[in-house]
Amino acid sequence: MQPTVDLKQQTAAVGTRKQWKLKGTWQLHTMLLPALVIVFVFQYIPMLGLVMAFQDYEPWLGFLHSPWVGLEHFKTMFEYEDARQVIWNTLVISTLKIIFNLAIPLAFALLLNEIYVMKFKRTVQTIVYLPHFLSWVILGGILIDMLSPEGGMVNRVLTALFGIEPIFFLGDNDWFRTVVVVTDVWKECGFNTIVFLAALTSINPSLYEAAIVDGANRWQQTIYITLPSMLPIIIVVGTLSLGNILNAGFDQILNLYNPLVYKTGDIIDTYVYRVGLLNGDFSYATAVGLFKSIISFILVVTGYRLAYKYANYKIF
Repeated sequence: MQPTVDLKQQTAAVGTRKQWKLKGTWQLHTMLLPALVIVFVFQYIPMLGLVMAFQDYEPWLGFLHSPWVGLEHFKTMFEYEDARQVIWNTLVISTLKIIFNLAIPLAFALLLNEIYVMKFKRTVQTIVYLPHFLSWVILGGILIDMLSPEGGMVNRVLTALFGIEPIFFLGDNDWFRTVVVVTDVWKECGFNTIVFLAALTSINPSLYEAAIVDGANRWQQTIYITLPSMLPIIIVVGTLSLGNILNAGFDQILNLYNPLVYKTGDIIDTYVYRVGLLNGDFSYATAVGLFKSIISFILVVTGYRLAYKYANYKIF
């Protein structure tokens, strides 16, 4: 019969191991302190301002003396047609971005993986990856010039080759969402491709050798070996993207949109910026932002749970 180990002795042993481990890594923990302080100062302390969502906040009265209104601003948010339209725009734009930022980089990675000339492959990968490092301030100015109906390069090409009248891409509600999604995919395609290329390198080459022996062509190898082997990383990327479904790209929209396309291009973040900072309605803007944050938090937790369940992915 196995001897029974005293529970207190087990606990003491575990505590001793943790102490020795901490003694060996205290330098690393010390290096984390500046980052923790920055996060606390700029991320957690500003959360005190969320109290404005439940007040009729006036700057000269402050948090302590502004009158409380409870959930009045949240009720107003769902009564305003503008707010409902903004939520719908955010869902549509972000969903399209998630779908295309998953499908197109995956397809591009599969095609790039078939190139065996390494210099050409790396050159193409670098060129596609380069836009990721450019800010939307720079790209916004470039796109405004390129898509301009008066002398823009895109409209000149369409007019010269197809005889199409100039299109106001950034001022037409029928075109604005398309421009937003296409330009975002173009900017982030290279970064997302790297994730899938890394997954491709982890596939066992013997699987392809066995498939070749069985007479499988490249298309059949992709369908029956490559895609099933990449399914876990596809699930991880897809499920983790759920947390960003209410983040349709503030920087991009702010630098591209204008009052002509508020109907289809205004999203939650730009709406909060415009109502809160430009119009001075701090309480209502805070309520809208808090609503978005709560939904995003739920979606992030759900995404991680799904990624762990279906792909065994976890951070800790």
